[in-house]
Amino acid sequence: MPPTLSQLQFGRLRCLRAKLLKRYKHQPLVSCLAALYSCQWRRYEGNCTQPGDCASFALLVAAFCVTLVFLYFWGQAENDYNDFDWFNFGNLGFWFPWSVVLLVIAAGFFTYITVLMVRHKHNTEFFIKSHCLINCNVVFGYLFVFYLFSILFPLTIDFVLCSEQITAPYLHLGGVLLMTTLAWPIALHFFRMNSRVRRCLIMGVYLTILATVYLVPLGLYSPCIKKKGTLGPAPALIGHRGAPMLAPENTLMSFEKAVEAGSDGLETDVTISFDGVPFLMHDRTLRRTTNVHKVFPNRTDTPAAMFTWAELESLDAGTWFLSHNPFGTVGSLGAKDQQQAGNQSVCSLQAYLQLAGQTDKLVIFDLYRPPRGHPYRDTWIQRTLEVVQNESSINSSQVLWLPSDLRALVQEMDPELQQTSGSRLPLEELHTEHIVKLNLHYSSMSPELISDYAAVNITTNLYVISQPWLYSLAWCNGVHSVTTNAPQLLSTMSSPLFLMSPDEYNLMWILTDLLSLVLILIIFIFHW
Repeated sequence: MPPTLSQLQFGRLRCLRAKLLKRYKHQPLVSCLAALYSCQWRRYEGNCTQPGDCASFALLVAAFCVTLVFLYFWGQAENDYNDFDWFNFGNLGFWFPWSVVLLVIAAGFFTYITVLMVRHKHNTEFFIKSHCLINCNVVFGYLFVFYLFSILFPLTIDFVLCSEQITAPYLHLGGVLLMTTLAWPIALHFFRMNSRVRRCLIMGVYLTILATVYLVPLGLYSPCIKKKGTLGPAPALIGHRGAPMLAPENTLMSFEKAVEAGSDGLETDVTISFDGVPFLMHDRTLRRTTNVHKVFPNRTDTPAAMFTWAELESLDAGTWFLSHNPFGTVGSLGAKDQQQAGNQSVCSLQAYLQLAGQTDKLVIFDLYRPPRGHPYRDTWIQRTLEVVQNESSINSSQVLWLPSDLRALVQEMDPELQQTSGSRLPLEELHTEHIVKLNLHYSSMSPELISDYAAVNITTNLYVISQPWLYSLAWCNGVHSVTTNAPQLLSTMSSPLFLMSPDEYNLMWILTDLLSLVLILIIFIFHW
């Protein structure tokens, strides 16, 4: 059947529309936004001619890189998962393993993007369009998450920076592997492109990044690349609130488990009850680690220091550990240990010091000043010293005295205490205050800092280090002791992880780069 007049007119309009679109295609902002959110990369003639065109592929590579970086970032941050969950508890008011949920989500997105990368050559145009918007939102979403972390939880960023020190040789290995893997899709697109400019651009970018990755070891530093015979002794272990992976934190059972695991010291947090009994509690309130919501439902937000010792003794300080499972380790405990954990109560400073004295362990603790209206608000230092000196069998020389308030008075009252500073101070001030140890966050770790203080007989303790690789970094840096949530794990290490000599590292670097270069040449020759 011959076409009708209306069909001919409609066909002419479509041709006219196509010519107009082609004529005015150079509208950078409109075209870019439309392409990103609709994936209409093949709208005009002259663009890439394959379904997996250059723009959608570039977006896919960007999404892959961002998800890989975040998965590495959050996977390495396992040391701080408990702190992250505790941070969210303080803001949301309920306990939930947000750290694990975030890890699962990150792994899911990375798997999804990886599948798209692998199947990109075989994907239909409809498939690419339907996933392009998701990829775009993944990139911007992850960048926003990185920004939030840098603002709300900056210590995790410090953790990742520390991880780069010890994993630097293996990050180079991973970077070379990634660039070698990307050679396949890049070569595929390179030889399918018709535009010489685009071919030069994509090849120039790829070769620039590849050369940078190959030469990165020239600027890398890792303290665990050491000459044989230069490694110092392993850092001593101080149980952070005991052994909180094996028992409820700051309970007598937790400290007993830390002693059994081989800890050299015990760390805790001390608060003074309303009737003057120093007891162990990290949080300002009793909500997280006791059943105060059942026993005193109208006082859940009342400061812990405003309870009497009799009231504190009536609370259950162990069941929360079994129900919340803060470290995911409850399942590994035996039935006897689980039953014992469920029967724990709030621990007094006296009981804690007695255990340390009997087992010859060092102790270190934060001391919280009671709130306004508390009978011991102005005498909390003296009351704590009374317990140390008169109500326990511990020797004063076993106490690393951390509170900075009234330090001169404390030194005068008990000169045998090991004065410890929680901040980096000038050497003159440290000597004036008789400081013999620094208690610093692990992000302060550096061999120069540690050796400078050691030269004037000031040792260094870092907190909180619970992952073997982070403990290895502290070991290689010459740290004297670490506060840890996992003394049962770190005490089994006989040498640092990732330890190698400079010759071994240079050999690994050269062989990796040469093998990668050969594989990339083979891939490009194959596609050519």
